[in-house]
Amino acid sequence: GLDAVMLAAAVPAVTGAEVLELGLGTGAASLCLCARVPGLSLTGVEIDSAAAALARANAAANGAALDVVTGDIFDLPPALKRGFDHVLCNPPFHGPGQASPDGARASATMDGGRLMDWLKLGLQRTASGGYFTAIVRADRLTEALAVLPNKGVAIFPLWPRAAQPAKRVIVQVRQGSAAPAALLAGLVLHKADGGWTGRAEAVLRGGAALALREARL
Repeated sequence: GLDAVMLAAAVPAVTGAEVLELGLGTGAASLCLCARVPGLSLTGVEIDSAAAALARANAAANGAALDVVTGDIFDLPPALKRGFDHVLCNPPFHGPGQASPDGARASATMDGGRLMDWLKLGLQRTASGGYFTAIVRADRLTEALAVLPNKGVAIFPLWPRAAQPAKRVIVQVRQGSAAPAALLAGLVLHKADGGWTGRAEAVLRGGAALALREARL
């Protein structure tokens, strides 16, 4: 989905970095990141065994070195209870009354009141000087900011069209940074005619990165 692609595009990883994705799903975000940045050490954790199996198959089909761990992110194996250069997540962020009629999708998207726990865990697993990147619903940004540091935070809105309210926001934290928080210009996804804007097309079709580092975190 769009969220996973944009999340991956925002991660400022370089070759050789160690990357952890919390809530891997079928692997879309990690595989997009792997396609853009070669030579990463990628690990993803997914609680749903069927989704984890599909992530392994997707990684194999794409020749990606992605280590898929089936398990609960809140009960990580000892080997993963350490700092990573980059941690990313597309956490469940739907609340009461917003459940999908599809049971599997509802399970994957309902946060059960734990959105802030996901963000706290992401920060815990991010090494000093590393980056934690997450995508959340725009109307839950205040909740996200409540558990993130006051410094070293960049906020990157995804605008459906110019002059329309954002529905998704990417938040990124550089662990240990003393830089002031930054609200960035973000990205307009669609032109007036409904087509993708040039910048959105560059990410979706060309594998371009989103320059959140302009915030000087």
